[in-house]
Amino acid sequence: MEEKKRNILIDENSIKDKIKIVAGTITKDYTGKKLYVLSLLRGSFIFTADLVREITTDVKIGFMTTSSYGHGEESTGIVKVVNDIPDDITGYDVLVVDDIIDSGITMDFVMNYAKERGANSVKSCVLLDKPSRRKLDLTPDYCCFEIEDVFVVGYGLNYGDYYRNIPYVFNWEE
Repeated sequence: MEEKKRNILIDENSIKDKIKIVAGTITKDYTGKKLYVLSLLRGSFIFTADLVREITTDVKIGFMTTSSYGHGEESTGIVKVVNDIPDDITGYDVLVVDDIIDSGITMDFVMNYAKERGANSVKSCVLLDKPSRRKLDLTPDYCCFEIEDVFVVGYGLNYGDYYRNIPYVFNWEE
């Protein structure tokens, strides 16, 4: 795919600016609460790092790995826990952070999973929302950008195991 021209959909500065805004809202909403940010690896690690640096209230951070894509562009629809939540989240207000929500299956699974593990409350935060692909009635509580139904990579999102390190979101021109 590298021989195709990259079409930048969201540039680096736009991402930084929007993260500051979303983090400000999260800070207001969670000040005085026991905030636990649960980052879904691997896609959200860059977004989570930038987001939590902008949150100015106390925050505990944990990572969980789920799998529903393998190496393809389409979700299998079956969510597997690869690496579990490392902490006891009982009594925490959990914010599940992911790179993208499309079908909603993974986010719904993880949010319910966190509730079952004793979370006081569970909300979602995503870099990208692809509502046209939604299979469940689920809207992210915090979202940086809504995008059309295109396959995107960069800023944590991968194709195969590559392109996560690109500082912007792009697709390839046909």
